Amino acid sequence: MGLEQFLAEDKPALSKAWFDLILGTYPPETSALLQKDKNQFSNPVGYTLSESISGIIDEMLGDFDREKVLPLVDKVVRVRAIQDFSPAQAVGFVFLLKKIVRNRVEVGIREKRVSPSEVLAFESKIDELALMAFNVYAGCREKLYELRVNEVKNRTFRLLQRASLIAEIPEHDTQLKNGQDSIT
Repeated sequence: MGLEQFLAEDKPALSKAWFDLILGTYPPETSALLQKDKNQFSNPVGYTLSESISGIIDEMLGDFDREKVLPLVDKVVRVRAIQDFSPAQAVGFVFLLKKIVRNRVEVGIREKRVSPSEVLAFESKIDELALMAFNVYAGCREKLYELRVNEVKNRTFRLLQRASLIAEIPEHDTQLKNGQDSIT
């Protein structure tokens, strides 16, 4: 029996344990709210976290198709990127899976159902997952900063317009500047 098969025997408990540890990274009030209802419409964040981590675990225990994992990681990281988390906290949820796996495989290693080399290989997958999460986080933060810069530019432009410090350049003057005026 391999590690993936050993962990797959209790996949729902594995998903729940990871979900609970992720909720532990939130303030108690938020954690209670996210855990209360996993309905897509009444609790979209809790639903997204729950469904995404379940899908990630499916891929981790299967073929680990990066193209299938990336959108799932993206959903979780997008939620955490816009919240008040540091970069380490935003992507640190991935490493919580290592903690759960290590606790669960102790028994499997003692019973000789799981080899330590399989654990190391699985942890390498988790490390790769963490790198994917960091790339998604960096992209999300870059986009947020870009949006903020554009908003500041737009506000400044509108303020200057209101203060009559910006004037429209008539089209004829624009053509002169561009050297497009012809002598008639």
